[in-house]
Amino acid sequence: MKSLLVLLLATSSAFAAELSEPQQKALATAEKSQVELRLDLPYAGNDNAKQKVDLYLPKKRNSDKPLPVVALIHGGGWVNGDRIGYAGAGIQFARTGDFAAVGVGYRLTKEARWPAQIHDCKAAIRWIRAHAKEFNLDPDHIAVMGSSAGGHLSSLLGTSGDVKEIEGDLGPHTAFSSRVQCVANLCGPEDFTQALMFDKEQQPLFKDDAVSGLLGGSAGEKQAEAVAASPVTYVSRDDPPFITFHGTQDKRVAYLHAEAIHSALQKSDVSSILIPITGGGHGSVGHPEVMLRSRQFIAKTLCGAASQVDTTPITALPEVKK
Repeated sequence: MKSLLVLLLATSSAFAAELSEPQQKALATAEKSQVELRLDLPYAGNDNAKQKVDLYLPKKRNSDKPLPVVALIHGGGWVNGDRIGYAGAGIQFARTGDFAAVGVGYRLTKEARWPAQIHDCKAAIRWIRAHAKEFNLDPDHIAVMGSSAGGHLSSLLGTSGDVKEIEGDLGPHTAFSSRVQCVANLCGPEDFTQALMFDKEQQPLFKDDAVSGLLGGSAGEKQAEAVAASPVTYVSRDDPPFITFHGTQDKRVAYLHAEAIHSALQKSDVSSILIPITGGGHGSVGHPEVMLRSRQFIAKTLCGAASQVDTTPITALPEVKK
């Protein structure tokens, strides 16, 4: 018995040593929050570190019914970032006892260019459905949420649910749908035929390293790819409800992108809420009110919660000078 205990402790210590510091911190926080965190679950049928998800499950569920799922997609200009960066949000959703959450990893542009990123995200959604019975998840109630590049991929999941051209055939679960039931879009690029940034004279800047890294060249050079990678391209009447948050003074992804997706959805009679963050820059979506209202929107859309979503503009928090 003693030798077995020693073996278990040694195995546990070896596992912990293999985890990154952010992963170890997330596990500790999850444990304190009564959330079960399962790291590094592969969805693509391989062992690529980026093609994995992290699953957040409440240890105390509020009912025995299958849990709706919130898929979280990180930002970082498609070239940086990691799914563990959304651990805090995943824990927040799961600790309520009403949701499961999934942190979605995807290949960055240093490894693969468009459309690898959306193929990965769609495969991750299919993974959720394929494992719904195993984890008692509701495959018919999946929300997706992301900021910046993650907002772009979240929006694209929302508008391209029936588009075979960018579905891909990645992973072992291609028989399942990659559709989602609602989208929380935080400052995502929505139309690559328009510039993400403008100069001091308000002239568009189409030379953007992040966009070029994604498309394999500038939007002007890769016009077909720019159209194909734009969520606005695929808007149709059967798209799920959207909520969009965007800083009105965002210098990285211009506010016009929020207006573009909101307008396109409204023209197609799709439910869309646009909440400007007055005076806010690209990081203003970190405002606590954004998470609060996103959770209200997701709870109302997926669970039929009676609470109303506050749609008034949010005033940006003062920037902290470093």
